[in-house]
Amino acid sequence: MSGANREWAHFDDPTDEDRQWMIDVTYLASHHQCIFGQGCQGVLDQPTPELMQGCCSYGAHYSDKDDRKRVEKAAKKLPAKYWQFRDQGLKKGVSAGKGDGRTRLVQDACIFLNRPGFETGPGCAFHFWSQDTDEHFLEIKPEVCWQVPLRREDREESDGTVTTIVTEFGREDWGEGGEEFAWWCTEAPEAFTGALPLYKSSEAEFRAIMGDKVYDQVAQYLDERLENKNPPAPHPYEVPVTLTTKAKAGKKK
Repeated sequence: MSGANREWAHFDDPTDEDRQWMIDVTYLASHHQCIFGQGCQGVLDQPTPELMQGCCSYGAHYSDKDDRKRVEKAAKKLPAKYWQFRDQGLKKGVSAGKGDGRTRLVQDACIFLNRPGFETGPGCAFHFWSQDTDEHFLEIKPEVCWQVPLRREDREESDGTVTTIVTEFGREDWGEGGEEFAWWCTEAPEAFTGALPLYKSSEAEFRAIMGDKVYDQVAQYLDERLENKNPPAPHPYEVPVTLTTKAKAGKKK
């Protein structure tokens, strides 16, 4: 929930009377997009666009044991043409750590990340696979991979109800580690160049996060705002800063 000058909107949940939704409409109406391989500087402590690792340098932490099992099951079906490190994944497994754990690292990044020079191209093996099948990447990627930088957070209120907040992952939301990122996409003006507002370009992801009925309310609200030329406050990083004042030379006496 980072950034100043944001606009929020509240929506009731038609399927749960004890839940309301608090939506960062500034972010959803922005033109933010993933620019992996198109200017993304990565999340290491130095800008490394040439590595084309995006936010995959540290592996993907599973949201729960079911998420881990789903990814491990999908990995067994992932064809070699889409996955550079398939042999390593099938031989030693794709997960590290006990409990929920995370995806294993190979050559200092996620095992599912194809590197520059791989014949199918650099990027997520699951993403490439989904482009050639009827299965959306939502069904096979680790949950965090299709959500970030979208963020859903549940806040329990004093009356026992729940407010679910939908916003973005800001740098500070990663804890102390976020301060070490040399670059983060939601504070990079070059990432706010999408052809469509985010709530449209990432409709599938928002439907998965909110459910269809809540998403439809949010989309109708934003459609009407934009059609009436009454958009939410612009994202702090979407509008480039320009300096218009000029120093005036003082008169000599």
